[in-house]
Amino acid sequence: MRSMRLRLFLILLATTGAVWLFAVSWTYLRTQHQVERVLDARLTEAARMVSSLIGDHHIDVAAAVDASRTSDAAAAFTVPEGDYNRHLSCQIWSLQGQLVSRSESAPATLLAGHQEGFSNTEVDGERWRVYAVVNPALGVRVLVGDSLEMRERLIGDVIKGQLLPAIAILPLLAAFIWLSVGRGLAPLDVLAVTLSRRSADELHSVEDERAPREVRPLLASLNSLFRRVREARDREKTFVAYAAHELKTPLAGLKAQAQIALRSDSDAVRDRALSQISTSVDRTGRLVRQLIDMATVDSVETVRAAEPVDLREMVAEITGELEAARQSREIEILARIPDTLTNCAFDRNLMRLALRNILENAVQYAPRNSQVELSAAERAGVLSIDITDRGAGFDGAEETRILERFYRGSTAGGQGSGLGLSIVRMALARLGGELAFRKKDDGFCVSLALPVAVR
Repeated sequence: MRSMRLRLFLILLATTGAVWLFAVSWTYLRTQHQVERVLDARLTEAARMVSSLIGDHHIDVAAAVDASRTSDAAAAFTVPEGDYNRHLSCQIWSLQGQLVSRSESAPATLLAGHQEGFSNTEVDGERWRVYAVVNPALGVRVLVGDSLEMRERLIGDVIKGQLLPAIAILPLLAAFIWLSVGRGLAPLDVLAVTLSRRSADELHSVEDERAPREVRPLLASLNSLFRRVREARDREKTFVAYAAHELKTPLAGLKAQAQIALRSDSDAVRDRALSQISTSVDRTGRLVRQLIDMATVDSVETVRAAEPVDLREMVAEITGELEAARQSREIEILARIPDTLTNCAFDRNLMRLALRNILENAVQYAPRNSQVELSAAERAGVLSIDITDRGAGFDGAEETRILERFYRGSTAGGQGSGLGLSIVRMALARLGGELAFRKKDDGFCVSLALPVAVR
């Protein structure tokens, strides 16, 4: 069921119906119990009152017995239909089993054979609720009874009197529920209209001050989504602008050096121009690769399942890829990785991007003819990797900006693209890790820490 309004309507209608049926059932049972209790009390009171009247000699029992022998005591008995004027029926029997007297509505047949108290009996196909009182002083037994059929009719009439108005109200109640649900969902309709009128460039937050409390979580989520989309678009615009600028500079340099090489007759000038072209191609290639790395990390929505990785082998592969840069600057990479870390579990691609960019930065900014050291350790499920070079690093005041895209530190000397550490930060964020920097006596250290399983 895709309609929220219809779903809420059916839920409320079903709930109301269930409560209504429970109330009807409870009313019926309570009414039946109370009516039977009242009628039983009346039977008891009537029987005792008749016995008391006999005891006060308001009724001549002996004369009544003689009269009963000649009277038509077996007159036909019928239950009055449609009224309760003669609800009670009374019989007086001698203890010897003779009918002394009876009320007009009572049958001539003995109502009940028990001595005292209540009893349910059946006389000529009619069910009775009878209360008996024995008067031993006069030798009689008083029986007062109710027709159970009349009792049931009375209870049924009471229930009908309550149910008919309730049933008549049900359609009106359903209409009110439908209108109330529509009224309650009106803020969602207003929100839908407001959003439908927005253009693709309108990513400002939706005001939620006047919104109902139940709608505010939805608005908060929408505003959070708008903020993320706005930030993503801002990053995309910045990325495209900086990428275009960074690519334009080396391409212009390439063209200029190529023209110099073509026009010069000097071998030395041509060799120097070709060397500059080679350097520019390397820088441009590194920039393009980092742009691809940035796009790769940006496109990762969820981290892939962790897989076993030989950390020592991964570092060796990255070191091999940096061979040309290492040799040109005479940089040695020393890796100290314990044997216990040759089988770690994490996302291989993200980890490789982070390590390559840090090592590449260290090789690029370390002094010539120096060392870059990499050490790793695992403690309590956290993998720590320290990469230390002999360079100056950057000032503490730059730490908040050094992770921004295309930002170059003051000690970079115009080298690099300003993307390496930004890629590392994004990769570690998706791995659930952290990035830290610290200066050491003999250089600058970049530290990675991330949760990892060692198998």
